[in-house]
Amino acid sequence: MMPDKNDLWFLPFVVALSVLSPANASPAPPCQTLTVSGNPEYPPLLWRDSQAPGYLVGAVPTLLKEIVEPLGLELVVRDIGSWARVQHVARLGDIDMLAGAFITSERIRYMDYLLPPITHLPTVVWVPKGGEFVYRHWPDLLGKRGSTLINNSFGQNFDRYADENLHIEGVRSIEQSFQMALAGRVDYVLYESLQGQVTLEKMGIADDFSALETPISREGLFFTFAKASPCNTFELRERIADRLATMVASGRIDQLIREYSKAFTGAD
Repeated sequence: MMPDKNDLWFLPFVVALSVLSPANASPAPPCQTLTVSGNPEYPPLLWRDSQAPGYLVGAVPTLLKEIVEPLGLELVVRDIGSWARVQHVARLGDIDMLAGAFITSERIRYMDYLLPPITHLPTVVWVPKGGEFVYRHWPDLLGKRGSTLINNSFGQNFDRYADENLHIEGVRSIEQSFQMALAGRVDYVLYESLQGQVTLEKMGIADDFSALETPISREGLFFTFAKASPCNTFELRERIADRLATMVASGRIDQLIREYSKAFTGAD
């Protein structure tokens, strides 16, 4: 039966689609490789690989590898510089994910956070032995000089308070912060309890520092996707989050933290 002339209006569109989308055209390839980076000053969770310059190792990259490789994805965890630079590159979408970040309103603008958190990390006030002072809450830091990594966050509320009230010098390496404290150039170092302890042990000066008892914050550490990443799809985020939840519940990250703490410090 011949089509009615009133039904022929759509034929130019069919022809155009046939030209633009030939039958043998292949769909865009799915994301096959995740390029990831993170804070290179974050042992045992993340640090520069001395055996493979340009890459990062640690408990968090290993956890992420165990999550994504069964999904058919290759993982590349690159060392692209300081934590401040890593965040800048993520904002541009030049990497796909961050291997660990706290939540801040600024980061939410350019990253999607995956639930659940990898772990929760307390941040403490590190002081040289003999330089201890009473610390119960944030105002006890008023009038004192502190140091930490450039662009480090210890939770949105503390960050805001520190910006408005405290004197905290940002430096490129946490080792520099600890050396500044030993030299009397600052009164304290702000850093996570876990990362600070293994760093001081690696530096051989763990006996020279004390962590004041009360943490300044305790924040969840999350995997994040750069919003500008071509790999950032709802489906992939959900698949990774499902496996992440299972592995966190199993205690896998705690086991990896113990293993990589020994690897970083050289302990038996």
